[in-house]
Amino acid sequence: MNLRLKETFEKTAVPQMMKAFKYKNRFQVPKLEKVVINMGVGEAIQNPKDLDKAAEELSQITGQRPVITEAKKSISTFKIREGMKLGCKVTLRGPRMYVFLDKFFNVVLPRIRDFRGTSPKSFDGRGNYSIGLKEQLIFPEIDYDKVTRAQGMDVTIVTSAHSDEEARELLKLLGLPFREN
Repeated sequence: MNLRLKETFEKTAVPQMMKAFKYKNRFQVPKLEKVVINMGVGEAIQNPKDLDKAAEELSQITGQRPVITEAKKSISTFKIREGMKLGCKVTLRGPRMYVFLDKFFNVVLPRIRDFRGTSPKSFDGRGNYSIGLKEQLIFPEIDYDKVTRAQGMDVTIVTSAHSDEEARELLKLLGLPFREN
């Protein structure tokens, strides 16, 4: 596996973060913990096969089998019952996480139409970053001819940073292109 992003983290990001935030020890530098990719498939209420197709596409994108998520409670307005299968998610850690993020930063994000960078405001206050994607077609693994409908997804990057400022600097050093305000 090509762990180019992990090398970048260890050789360039760690020294620059230690200098910028005046860490005394290299183990104080925040690191990537996990990446969670979530697909909510609302159409699965009427057509359960859509959920299977979404799970298959998510496994092609990530290289890992997704977990099917269920509704936690019933919502009568949306005709949802508790326990209905509504989506799928994958949690990536270790080498798969680094390979996915390297591909995501350098191949997938530039393929988005009119891409000018990601929003620097999408942090949650605890150093975690979330990006919403409108369709799965921007991933090179997805065959355009086999897609029945465009499916959106959320990508959440969880870091060990204590503040958004530290996480923003870490992700910038790793290659996530942020939009200039």
